[in-house]
Amino acid sequence: MKTKLTLSILSLFMGICITFGQNEEKDWAQFGKYAQTNKEVKQPVNVVFMGNSITEGWYYNDPDFFKNNNYVGRGISGQVTSQMLTRFRADVINLKPKAVVILAGINDIALNNGYISIEHVFDNIISMRELAKANKIKVVLCSVLPANYFPWREELNPVDAVTKLNEMIKTYAHKNHIPYVDYYNAMVDEKSGLDIRYQHDEVHPNLAGYKLMEEVVQKELKKVVK
Repeated sequence: MKTKLTLSILSLFMGICITFGQNEEKDWAQFGKYAQTNKEVKQPVNVVFMGNSITEGWYYNDPDFFKNNNYVGRGISGQVTSQMLTRFRADVINLKPKAVVILAGINDIALNNGYISIEHVFDNIISMRELAKANKIKVVLCSVLPANYFPWREELNPVDAVTKLNEMIKTYAHKNHIPYVDYYNAMVDEKSGLDIRYQHDEVHPNLAGYKLMEEVVQKELKKVVK
């Protein structure tokens, strides 16, 4: 009996160790994605764009926008605000930019990492802003892009959540005198979705969409980055 109990405890301990090892190896916030390129960034940097696949795709669709303006893209596909907040120091603060553009929240609404309330999504965005402010980095907050359908989450209707989060971000930005970029109203269609002229899959912009976003965000960045 004692031998069996000892073996059971040993098996449990080994299971915990294996699980811990697997979790240790998993780069949940994906620090590794930009680890090398962060070392190669030439300072000073004008602006870092922090975000998810929309921001990541922006660089791939129009790299000249970033290169010509001394902007750095730090978007990672699929990420939620908790992951962005976790890597904010590595991918924003340590690059010492003059400003950061934060576009975040749509993947939280899509429940990419499980359920999270809109209030907690908003808290994560505020925390990123406060980290930037503490490090003397100017902040530009952005509305979430319009969406009324997720191809990978067909059962969800994100319209109300998108509207609620955008209103919270907008109100906070105006109250705290933070530049606010309203992509939503520039790109929404009559069904509260992303206008077909500016997208290719209901959620992600095409090149025309990114060009419109550039026009909208540059109006604010010209005020922020001299």
